[in-house]
Amino acid sequence: MGKIATREAYGKALAEIGLKNENILVLDADLSKSTKTADFKNVCPERFINMGIAEANMMSVAAGLSTCGKIPFVSTFAMFAAGRAFEQIRNSICYPKLNVKVCATHAGLTVGEDGASHQAIEDLSLMRSIPNMTVICPSDSVETAEVIKAIAEYNGPCYVRLGRAGVNTINDNPDYKFEIGKGVTLKEGTDVTIVATGIMVDVALEACEMLAKEGISARVINIHTLKPMDSELMIKAAKETGVIVTAEEHNVIGGLGSAVSEVVSEEYPVPVIKVGVMDTFGESGKPNELMEAYGLTAENIVKAAKKGLTIKK
Repeated sequence: MGKIATREAYGKALAEIGLKNENILVLDADLSKSTKTADFKNVCPERFINMGIAEANMMSVAAGLSTCGKIPFVSTFAMFAAGRAFEQIRNSICYPKLNVKVCATHAGLTVGEDGASHQAIEDLSLMRSIPNMTVICPSDSVETAEVIKAIAEYNGPCYVRLGRAGVNTINDNPDYKFEIGKGVTLKEGTDVTIVATGIMVDVALEACEMLAKEGISARVINIHTLKPMDSELMIKAAKETGVIVTAEEHNVIGGLGSAVSEVVSEEYPVPVIKVGVMDTFGESGKPNELMEAYGLTAENIVKAAKKGLTIKK
C-alpha cells in the first residue's frame, strides 16, 4: 500500500458516515478540495456549506447548528482553524461544551513549500489548553478513518489534526482498535520508551529498529489522543523503562512532550527527552527536507534515546 495522507482518509470517512447519519453537516472555508471535504459534498450536497474565507464565522455557525441536534464537522487549514478562529472555538464551542468537530488539515512542517505562515506548529498546544476540548492526532489513514467514526459518536468538542503529505500505513493489524484517550503500544521494550504522535509514529518505529541493531530495547507507543492523555500508560512506561523520548511534528512547547512531562513529573519522574520543532518557525521546502532540517528523523530519535539512557544511568 502506498503512502496516503490523513486528509485523504478524512474525506473518505466523512463521506461514508455522512451517508449513514443525516445529522452530520460539513462546513468548509472555501478549501474543500484541499481538506477533502469535497468527498462529503459529492454524496451529501444538501448538508455541505461553503462558508467562504470566514473561519471565525464558520465556527460560530457550527456552534449554533449543534444546538439544533446537528453534528457539524468544520474544516480548514490548521493555521486558520486553531489560529484565526481560536476565540470562537474557545468561547462559542468549548465554553458551552457543544458537539462540534474541528478537523484541521495541512498541519505541521510537512505542508512544505507553503512555508512558515501556513505551517501550524502550535495548534496542539492551543487546542489542548482549552477546557472541554478533546485533541486527537492520528498516525495514518487507517487510524484517521476510525477517529472520524469515533468522534461522530462522541458528544462534545473535538479537534483532529490532519496532514497534507502521504504517510505509510502502520495500523493494518486486524486487531487494531481506536479508543479516545487510550494509547497503543506498537512495540514492547525494556530500556527506553518512545512516545510518538501523528506522522512521527512511523518515524519512531524506524528508530526502534535502529536501536535494536545496537542492542537497545525500545518500547514504541502511539499517543493519538493528546487530551485526555493516557496517564496510566505513560506512568507504566516510566516505571518499566525509566526514560521516555517524545516525538512530534509540532513545537516542543505545549504539545506531546509537554503533555507527557506533565503526567510523569507528578506521578513518577523520569527523564523526558523531546524530539520536535525546537521553538522556531518553519520555512519553505520539500516535506522530507524539512523533517531532516528540523531534526524530525529516526536518527534524531535514536540520539535522544541514547541521551536519555545516559541520564538514567
